[in-house]
Amino acid sequence: MENQTPPTADQRPDDPVSWWRRPCEVADRLYVSGDLPGGQAGFERILGVWRAVGITHVVDLRGEWNDADAVAVAAPEISYHHLGTHDDGAAEGQEDDWFSEGVDAITEALADSTTRVMVHCHMGVNRAPSMAYAVLLDLGHGIEEGLEAIRAARPIAGIAYARDAVRWHADRRSWTDEARRDAVRRAGDWLLSNPVDLGWIISKIRTA
Repeated sequence: MENQTPPTADQRPDDPVSWWRRPCEVADRLYVSGDLPGGQAGFERILGVWRAVGITHVVDLRGEWNDADAVAVAAPEISYHHLGTHDDGAAEGQEDDWFSEGVDAITEALADSTTRVMVHCHMGVNRAPSMAYAVLLDLGHGIEEGLEAIRAARPIAGIAYARDAVRWHADRRSWTDEARRDAVRRAGDWLLSNPVDLGWIISKIRTA
């Protein structure tokens, strides 16, 4: 039987539900969060939080839904970009085109010093943190440095597609095969050395 070490307290951040829809600034003017609630009162409350921190652009990564029409009515000053994709949980498999379109949209927005960009998926655990990580790589952050910045700002971030982000970045920058493999290994090593209990985090949010 495979030996399974029980999760430690560090792998289970305090009150993951409180992090679900909290705007987390992972880099200057770049935020990650979960989605806007479906109910009107919750939608208005969380959108109000986003507006209070100065969000000017939203990049929504959910393949299952989007709030473009609702945000256009409630906050027409916010630019909304929908770039939906799947979420296989801990599995890899995000496409290069998805990263390219997302990173281009985000970095173009951030080029204006007055903007603040919210990147979100449903729970803000895998898709949004992984896209934000690709942005940090594109902006010059190191392999481990970018992962550390995201996890420090958002303790529930699993960043499951980090290795995909590194592969995309390496191809975008025309790295050698050896450099690409090494960078992917380093991202994987960091994730192994800094695990979070994703199943527990997701179950807590789902039951909320």
